[in-house]
Amino acid sequence: MKKSALKWLTTVPVAVALAFSLAACGGGTGATSSDKPTDALAGSDRVSLDKYTTADVIPLDKINKADLGLIVPGTITVGTLSDAPPNIFLDKNGKFTGFDNELLRAVADKLGLKVEFKSTDFSGLLAQVQNKTFDVGSSSISTTDKRRVNVGFTNGYDFGYMAVVAKKDSAVKGFANLNKDLRVGVVQGSVQDDYVTNTLHLEPVRFADYNSLYANLKTGQIDAWVAPSQQASGQVKDGDGTAIVESIINTQNFVAYAVNSGNKPLIDALNSGLDAVVNDGTWAKLSKEWYPEREMPKDWTPGSKAAKIS
Repeated sequence: MKKSALKWLTTVPVAVALAFSLAACGGGTGATSSDKPTDALAGSDRVSLDKYTTADVIPLDKINKADLGLIVPGTITVGTLSDAPPNIFLDKNGKFTGFDNELLRAVADKLGLKVEFKSTDFSGLLAQVQNKTFDVGSSSISTTDKRRVNVGFTNGYDFGYMAVVAKKDSAVKGFANLNKDLRVGVVQGSVQDDYVTNTLHLEPVRFADYNSLYANLKTGQIDAWVAPSQQASGQVKDGDGTAIVESIINTQNFVAYAVNSGNKPLIDALNSGLDAVVNDGTWAKLSKEWYPEREMPKDWTPGSKAAKIS
């Protein structure tokens, strides 16, 4: 597998053709050629990202749980995915787990709150957060400016890679090989959908979930999958006949939890809990557990500007 690190300037075998727009779904990426291109692989300077990162957080003992506007008092109701390991998925016992969800559990514990996870599709997740079906969206969500128009976000807790997955015997060896003659699969409403549509100017084959997409790649219904690298690594198994042929650090936007844009108390509380788990070493422990071999972008840190990784 090729891996490039950008600097800080750095069942159904056929895809569902979903007719409603990404903006309406809450994906916030807009999949039409008229949209302004968003090059998810172009990288970003630290200053641009920091305009969204808080200088510090409210002390945990100053958080009033009665002000958080939770659907169920004392419990964070979370929309998440069931099929995207190692970030968000159901384990063999039916428990929602993965890096994103275990981190959120740790954050909630700092706040003295319970967490209830519910499965949904990514294409509808942000709209469901904004209309208060869920308090929080947990799905390795890249915090694009388009998405910020429709939903609020916490400080960043992760970054992402973007990958190309193809059959081992395919001529596709990376992003440079993607063209209009190929059937390129993406999850609807994702950053990868936006990248393929508005930067590469290709019309992708859109799927509602990762499992269906990957099944179609294995059977040859599509030629390549443009994927979040973490999810690709969780799907690709020995014997599948597929491989992650290229993976590039996507530093344009950090990954954060989605919250209703009008619920600043909950955003503030989650930011406080996030700093607490960064400062006490929990974030680093979970990161090592779920991503034992990944590279980190230079100078990237989770949480507020005051957080210090332990």
